[in-house]
Amino acid sequence: MIGGTAPQVCWYGDDFTGATDTLAEVARAGLRSLLFLGVPSSAQLERAGPLDAIGIAGAARGMTPAEMEPELDAVGRFMASTGARVLHYKCCSTFDSAPHVGSIGAAVRTLRRHLPNPLVPIVGGQPSIGRYCSFSQLFARAGAAPEIHRIDRHPVMSVHPVTPMHEADLRLHLHAQGLSSIHAVPHIAYPPAADKPALDAWIDHVIDTIDGPLLLDLVDESQLAIIGRLIRRAAARAPLLAVGPSSVQQALARATTPAPGHGMQAAPLGLADGPVLVVAGSLSPVTARQIAACEHYVRQPLQVDRLRTDAAYAAEQAQLAAATLARGRNVLAHTDKPPGPVSAQDTAATARATGRLVADIVHASGQAGRRLARIGIAGGDTSSQATLALGLWGLAFRCVLAPGVTVSVARSDDPLTDGIELMLKGGQMGGDRLFDQLATGNG
Repeated sequence: MIGGTAPQVCWYGDDFTGATDTLAEVARAGLRSLLFLGVPSSAQLERAGPLDAIGIAGAARGMTPAEMEPELDAVGRFMASTGARVLHYKCCSTFDSAPHVGSIGAAVRTLRRHLPNPLVPIVGGQPSIGRYCSFSQLFARAGAAPEIHRIDRHPVMSVHPVTPMHEADLRLHLHAQGLSSIHAVPHIAYPPAADKPALDAWIDHVIDTIDGPLLLDLVDESQLAIIGRLIRRAAARAPLLAVGPSSVQQALARATTPAPGHGMQAAPLGLADGPVLVVAGSLSPVTARQIAACEHYVRQPLQVDRLRTDAAYAAEQAQLAAATLARGRNVLAHTDKPPGPVSAQDTAATARATGRLVADIVHASGQAGRRLARIGIAGGDTSSQATLALGLWGLAFRCVLAPGVTVSVARSDDPLTDGIELMLKGGQMGGDRLFDQLATGNG
């Protein structure tokens, strides 16, 4: 327990973009919240003040199980110490993961050590961004296009360079990661949300008869209240681990009567105060369309191989971007697409190099007398590495720019980066004009 008051919920995001999406959900539910970029120190908690929800942004999605264990063990120990009833392991809404990297099974095995409740609810969809789980099968949109694809036939996720999704049945997908004996509840089994006595009787039966992982279908937002009530009712017995995308927080908010601050909207984003920097390290076709569609930026293509291996080239690119920004022009620096297959090692090295480039541009701009006020980063791994390279320790919610795309306010001990408006977006998120929206605002 921190400061004598336990937060209602804690969450860990397995990458930074997803963690900020969850930050948006808890903030819009009216909870005082802050996303830390690591287990917070006592001084950082004191600076944050009273919190109803505490998040930690991590990089488990790109880690091996051996690398995940010490990070998540420390996270679990801290979050259990807060007294929160729900610890949410926020995974990607497409559940892209594998036994050897970003294993959700490894995360559950580590975090469960710190939670006494034997039940582990797994929420399998997020309709607000076009993710649906029906009879344990996962379906998803690709970007803003209306078509829905089974995840193993998805044009992006089925061919993901690191964690391609070749199995649509989440029970089998997670079983391969060490989560055995997964129970599943199909959406047709849910009682009506309005019939509270029948719903609570059904929930109590589920809690009394099921131990271990429980996969919950989600095909319609009306089912969020049912799922949230189940999680809350189970957590009232003993603190528990819940797994899934930001729909876990949506469900918890819907299950609160009345939902605190439900429907509360932050002020829309206005015109940027000065030039905007966007760095795109994502190879997603969605990001490629966003790069092609933007009209308010000077494009700066980046040669990935040189960026990774040639320090002089990287320094040159940072100075070039800073010089353009100093002239008051927005800059979109984007990595090129490699000619052949990309290995996990190459992907990680590229993310580190582009993350360092972001920090180098920010510092070069500062040295030139131009403090940047708004930055966008496209790509989950790039976002994680850039945020770490910038030396931030926390993110506060600013607004939602598009479904699944959050703008946060940086918290840092460095005046150059403290207060920057920061958009972190996954490769598939946002419409074609997203980068222009970041510059001009969506108000």
